[in-house]
Amino acid sequence: MIKGKLVAITAAAALLGGGAAAVAQITGSVPDAQPRQEGVSLQNIVAPGYSQQEVARGSNPLENPIGQYKWYGYLDDAIPVAQGGSGERTTTEADINTYLKTDQSPGGPTAGYDYGTHFLFQGHENGKNNQNQDDFQAYLTRINLDVTDPAHRITLLNAPDQNGKTGLTRVDGSTWDPSNGEMLFTQEGSGTSTGGVVGTALQWGSGTDMPALHHYDGSIGKGGFEGIHPDGNGNLILAEDIGGSSITDPTDSSAGKAKQPNSFIYRYVPDSADDLTRGKLQALQVSIGGEALAFHGTDGCQDGLGRNAAYDTYGPLILALHSGAEQQAQWVTVHDTATDGTDVFNANVAAKQHCATPFKRPENLNFVPGTDFGSFVFDATGDTGKAAGLNPRAAARGTWGAVYRADIAAGDTSGTVRTIELGDADHASLDNLTFLDANTLLAGEDRGDSLHKELNKLDSLWSFDISLPLDQVNGDAKRLIAEGRDPQATVDSHHLEAKDVPKFQNDGDNEVTGVTVSDGHVGLGNVQGKHVPSRAARTFFTQQHGQNITYQILSDGARAGRSAR
Repeated sequence: MIKGKLVAITAAAALLGGGAAAVAQITGSVPDAQPRQEGVSLQNIVAPGYSQQEVARGSNPLENPIGQYKWYGYLDDAIPVAQGGSGERTTTEADINTYLKTDQSPGGPTAGYDYGTHFLFQGHENGKNNQNQDDFQAYLTRINLDVTDPAHRITLLNAPDQNGKTGLTRVDGSTWDPSNGEMLFTQEGSGTSTGGVVGTALQWGSGTDMPALHHYDGSIGKGGFEGIHPDGNGNLILAEDIGGSSITDPTDSSAGKAKQPNSFIYRYVPDSADDLTRGKLQALQVSIGGEALAFHGTDGCQDGLGRNAAYDTYGPLILALHSGAEQQAQWVTVHDTATDGTDVFNANVAAKQHCATPFKRPENLNFVPGTDFGSFVFDATGDTGKAAGLNPRAAARGTWGAVYRADIAAGDTSGTVRTIELGDADHASLDNLTFLDANTLLAGEDRGDSLHKELNKLDSLWSFDISLPLDQVNGDAKRLIAEGRDPQATVDSHHLEAKDVPKFQNDGDNEVTGVTVSDGHVGLGNVQGKHVPSRAARTFFTQQHGQNITYQILSDGARAGRSAR
């Protein structure tokens, strides 16, 4: 990027409005993950028959900049070296992508402008900036896919206050909720000061008035929320990502420590589908042999069985959960506005106190298409550490991560849960999930810098056939993308830049995030997950950190979907 100028979108990006080819069934595969070499930049390797096409990058301008919020992936907050700063700008980390196709333009900040009908929404995961201030500097964006003019290509969806704070921090998940007519965004956090769910209308008021944000902290609560999706009844399924404490293996104190499961899967059942301010927050509880898998410790389940953190981490129940066998599950109510009121509350603590089942950092979830919202999958990223993974007892209990399937009808309170993929060193730390068809699951890794270094493997985007038995899923998996590292994501990226190029923070190696396959329907009868994606469905992902580039994945083949189970 030349100083004082911003990179314009490519001519190819102008073709991304509505007619690009969909991703066909995955047949080819990249054989290996790319190695992590200190200071070395690598291009992504895409499987034969597929390609990635840039949609937006961090240096693209926002059409309605306010204060330090000027670009898609960076804050304008550089502190000059002469003033004691680093001269770097904060990267803002666009995360989960939600694709929508509307009947008409929803409007925007420019009166009379035609924004088209195809859009890609993101929340940005940044919390603090270079001033080391408190959180609440994250923001929301909309990529106007039909627009070719760089000045109107990307729209800022929320405004900061007079102190430059947006009221949002670490925005991660996003989804369209047709029942209440809002885009919903989740925030990671803990306690009662950060985290939670916010909503904003799709349509701009009076053409150019930015829609207001609605916080649902008194009904859904504060928590480390990430993945979120509505079902056909207007209920919301949410995944929470809060790490646990490292626990010594009671059978071998020299083995790598594993972490105590510390996060939950939630269902929010509003009293009225068009109003999220009142309702019941429920958490998933899995039982084995009549005993609930629960969290034991501070604020934990008081079940009178004398359980402890080691039991949660290395005990027989968590081993059975990861065996692949079906286990009984139910939704337990942990907060009800009718009886508990609408004060802000800690969802994580409420789930623990009601003996819900903790997992190792669930990050994303998605309904299995074609099941009428009767089944959904969710993943747990695991411990993201080599030492724990090399402990066989920990590995058998999900330390490399896992994918689970919950079969519970949308209107029911009970059903079953089973593990459908158990991570290993080659298929580790799964994060974002989406479906190509009823049995083909795309999953992006989030190993993190430490595990990248320990195993000398960068992240991958995988395709899994979840109709296969548990012991065959990983062996059949196909690597759609072996992610590299862009120049800005390398440790010495600042030294690689020309002296007249603004510097940016290095927030770590690139991560595959925001992967989604969607037809973009906004109608209540076509909520994402209701039907198997069509041949016209579109696939996007973001190469987070570094240059923060969002791509569409294209293929030449036709979709050859497998039928639902």
